[in-house]
Amino acid sequence: MDWKSLHKQAVVIDGHCDSVHLFAQDGYCFGNNNKVGHIDLPRLMEGGVNVQFFAVFVEPEHQMYNALRRAIILIECFHREVKKYSDKISIIYNKSSLDNALSTGNIAALLSLEGGEALGQDIEVLYCLHRLGIRSLGLTWNGRNMLADGVSVGSSAGGLTPFGKTVVAEMNKLGMIVDAAHLSPKGFYELLDASASPVVVSHANAAGICGHPRNLNDNQLQALNEQGGVIGLSFFPEFVSENETTAFESLLDHFCYIAHRFGTDVLGIGSDYDGIEKAVPGLEDVSRLPLLTQGLLARGFADDEIVKILGGNFLRVLHNTLNEGEAQ
Repeated sequence: MDWKSLHKQAVVIDGHCDSVHLFAQDGYCFGNNNKVGHIDLPRLMEGGVNVQFFAVFVEPEHQMYNALRRAIILIECFHREVKKYSDKISIIYNKSSLDNALSTGNIAALLSLEGGEALGQDIEVLYCLHRLGIRSLGLTWNGRNMLADGVSVGSSAGGLTPFGKTVVAEMNKLGMIVDAAHLSPKGFYELLDASASPVVVSHANAAGICGHPRNLNDNQLQALNEQGGVIGLSFFPEFVSENETTAFESLLDHFCYIAHRFGTDVLGIGSDYDGIEKAVPGLEDVSRLPLLTQGLLARGFADDEIVKILGGNFLRVLHNTLNEGEAQ
């Protein structure tokens, strides 16, 4: 099958973008083809995206004292902006709403929280955020909080706190996606052991090619694969190559490296669009995503492997994790 037809046939899922902060800016319109950022509704449609994870990221200046307030503001901005275009994009809360969006041709928007700082030490906040539509949660953003230690803590980093383990158990009951991105190595393995549902690493790459601390080494990739999880490969140049210039082919090297060692069931896409200033050349914004399909086909991946990488593996995790349906 040619790459254009293959991309159109596949369910394409991007496991991470940071576009929600744009929704909070005066004058921004998600429904326009914008000159700022990497993602908006027209470009999502042009890129053939079927499911987009939208991360709520509480900026560092808000994390210490204002995290929950800032998270709620961003969540409201997300709902307000996305619901203007409900004929083209649908917010998903469970398997039923996901399947309905896919069957009607709407883009499915899944709201995630990048870092658990907003929870403080109160499990009730998790329940409230779930009621507001949060369906995925990464425990930390590089640093230390009440749930876990992140990669930036360094060699002294611990793993999950008792509260962090409680949060994971409750997320499993609520049907929420558990995201291991940004965790310290110890926290990563403890999370895999703690979660009853498959874990995702929403945006990271292979440390065997690029030694950035946020990337996963082979032991982590093997453990994630055995747990049934998925890694969304990022288009952030610093995660792709240690060279000053990063080529599109270098990103394809990460797909090939992981597929050769661990198979294609663990692979997905986690662009990190709008969380990075520049993306890998060739994938400058989400409208260019079909070129990734072309590149994977040129590298010798079979059609069924590409379908899994583009979204099939993330779709498996969504169907294994989200609840069947509840009042919303």
